[in-house]
Amino acid sequence: MTLFKSIFGDSENNNSNASKINWIELTDLGQLNEIMDLSYEQPVVIFKHSTRCSISRMALKQFENEFDLEGSVTPYFLDLLNHRDISNEIATRFEVYHQSPQLLLIKEGKSIYDASHSDIDAVELKRRV
Repeated sequence: MTLFKSIFGDSENNNSNASKINWIELTDLGQLNEIMDLSYEQPVVIFKHSTRCSISRMALKQFENEFDLEGSVTPYFLDLLNHRDISNEIATRFEVYHQSPQLLLIKEGKSIYDASHSDIDAVELKRRV
């Protein structure tokens, strides 16, 4: 293993970056209708992530490390750089100001909690579920 790989990791063979959250990728505007409907049966979490932002990457990793709501919520993941139209519709539909990174908790068709940047906290999310 090279010195670079030993310091920074081998992105091709490193499973430590694998998420323990079974994310559903949010890639189509129509999925927002599914989220609205599903949120009447079970809370839905949407994590909006900017793949080019180190702050967003840190917030995502911390959230994933602390997340222990498997089965209690349905988690959706939005790559907002590739799907800005969906991000804009989320802001409109759920009446939240667009931020990145951003976490939303959807219940009964409404965003009842949203947080961004360092305020994204899996423990606080668990309290609100």
